[in-house]
Amino acid sequence: MREKGRDIDDLFSFLAEKRREDISHEYILSSMCTVPHPVASRAHTLFLETNLGDPGLFPGTASLESLLVERLGTLFSLPSACGYATSGGTESNIQALRIAKKLKGSEKPNVVLPASAHFSFQKACDILGLEMRAVETGDGFRMDAERVSGLVDHNTCAIVGVAGTTEYGVVDPIEELSAIARDEGIFLHVDAAFGGMVLPFLDNAPPFDFSLPGVSSIAVDPHKMGMSTIPAGVLLLREQEALCSLAVDTPYLSVRQEYTLSGTRPGGSVAGALAVLEYLGREGMRDIVTGCMKNTCRLIDGMEAFGIPRVVTPDVNVATFEKIQVPPPWRVSFTRAGHLRIVCMPHVHAGIIESFLEDIGENYA
Repeated sequence: MREKGRDIDDLFSFLAEKRREDISHEYILSSMCTVPHPVASRAHTLFLETNLGDPGLFPGTASLESLLVERLGTLFSLPSACGYATSGGTESNIQALRIAKKLKGSEKPNVVLPASAHFSFQKACDILGLEMRAVETGDGFRMDAERVSGLVDHNTCAIVGVAGTTEYGVVDPIEELSAIARDEGIFLHVDAAFGGMVLPFLDNAPPFDFSLPGVSSIAVDPHKMGMSTIPAGVLLLREQEALCSLAVDTPYLSVRQEYTLSGTRPGGSVAGALAVLEYLGREGMRDIVTGCMKNTCRLIDGMEAFGIPRVVTPDVNVATFEKIQVPPPWRVSFTRAGHLRIVCMPHVHAGIIESFLEDIGENYA
């Protein structure tokens, strides 16, 4: 640390220089995060100094968190859902499995989840001491539900399904998993970190939410397709008792108990997430999702016109192709199986898709 402070103009010149070293969103085709909506940024700045870790000091901000949970619960077919704002899908998934483990009370608990599950579940199982039983994916890179029953036993504390997989953008057979969970009396967690803000705005989307009676909890990330500022995740639960199983005493705060994982929690991104939902409404969100899906279809059609086939037809705005070399400055990613992966987020507008296809065409047309 410097002995004397830095001149403010020099400081911000330095910071601006470092920011310019970051990759422009114009060329980022691999991220499930996007440029925040302007209303999210504006709302965030109003709540910069708020801390939801001590909600009694910030009752207005805390009420926004409650409203956000209510809005998302309603979107997911359960207005009475409970929950709280997390730092994102990783925290939500850890907390969901933590709840499942507590409710089960087994000495040797295990979790049955798809082999395609996000790597956060590996972290969760490591932290919580859970045996991870991975189910191979079937056709279309979806979890093979027929194999789930063979892996479930009396120590299974949770089944996990994904609604909008990170790598292929497909939805696991949540309806079938719900039936298994109900029959076996097992906690079912749905990781809808990405798809949760896409599927409700699509026609004929596969079911994934609390309308299925076996679904116990849902993770969703407003900082992805919800276009909030980072970090903004939400964990929703069907039963208040499940959430309260995590409560710990907090004697020196403004509340007696808390059930969150993080202590200090930003209010700014919560306000940003709610602001986007309130400003756009279902109609506005539907328009944005429709545009992203249209761009995804255009990308797939364009790539296949160059002889680069899709790997799977996605349920959400993630497109995968047989592996090719992608020219700079485009930033893409590849799945564990080596397939080219592109996420058509709101910042990946039609003009960017056409520019990308033009560059690909120079090498593959």
